[in-house]
Amino acid sequence: MPNGGEAAEAQRTPDGALHLLYDSGDIPYYVKSVDGGRSFSTPIPVVNADARKRGLIFSGAALAVSPAGAVYVAMMTNNWQVKLPSVPEGFVYATLSPRAKAFSAVRSLNDKPSEGFSLATDADGAVAATWLSGKLFANFSQDGGRTFTSYAELNPSYDPCDCCTTRAVYGKGGTLAVLYREETNNERGMYVVLLSKDGRQSRTRISSTPWRINGCPMTYYSISATDDGYVAAWPTKGEIYFTRLDRSGRTLPPGEVKTPGRSSMRSGILALGAHDGTTLVAWNHAQELGWQLYDGTGHPSGATGSTRTNGKGAAGVVDNYGNFILFQ
Repeated sequence: MPNGGEAAEAQRTPDGALHLLYDSGDIPYYVKSVDGGRSFSTPIPVVNADARKRGLIFSGAALAVSPAGAVYVAMMTNNWQVKLPSVPEGFVYATLSPRAKAFSAVRSLNDKPSEGFSLATDADGAVAATWLSGKLFANFSQDGGRTFTSYAELNPSYDPCDCCTTRAVYGKGGTLAVLYREETNNERGMYVVLLSKDGRQSRTRISSTPWRINGCPMTYYSISATDDGYVAAWPTKGEIYFTRLDRSGRTLPPGEVKTPGRSSMRSGILALGAHDGTTLVAWNHAQELGWQLYDGTGHPSGATGSTRTNGKGAAGVVDNYGNFILFQ
């Protein structure tokens, strides 16, 4: 990681560039690499100078990058603790236009106590923001992230774990996939919601190992787009599982796969799929970044790897050649 930073999220754009969001000090930074991660651009602070205040900490929550190179960042702050005036509430957001040298001023997308922030952008430049505040909410932009619709629940019947998170990604066909954890009757199952461009919505439970617990487990998880659908990873009872999904959200054989990974509270988990069907699952447990490769049938390929890292995040990409790149 540049400057010993703590990884938040990484993305790759079609031109092969790698984009990385990381935390350092009391704000997040953005860097770009055009040589496969061997070198990085000069770090750009995501938070403008006027928004910084003594005692206020901004943390990177999500990164999305459009095919044209526009960068979108979601952040959270500790203002629920320090209670400073004139600080954006809830989903804190900033953008970096293509070829710009500084991010826009930070602003809130919802002005509402909330958490579990995620961002996604599609091939046409649409942007989706998902988050939690008792229910599962989303805002949408059709003008490159400049303006957003008013927030609305995806479905009032959904009952998410409010202290976990959301993860969102656009699939190859332009369908938005949103991963979240339910808490109905204290059964903490994992669900994927698909929203197609024509407005249709479906929901599928993708976890099969039961987890009944009286209280939110405060977990993070991951979903990524693949050529044929999606791949998702999540923790259950401290252990990490993954599954591959087709474009309609159905789990592919062999279904839920248990990995060697262990999770900590709100620690990073990552699932990535390559063109040949290979899956990489990575996790951060006690500042140890671990990973395991799986072949197209869901069986382990090679030994489990690990290395020390900073912070609690996990970030990585698949490059244009099908290689997996992790940031430590």
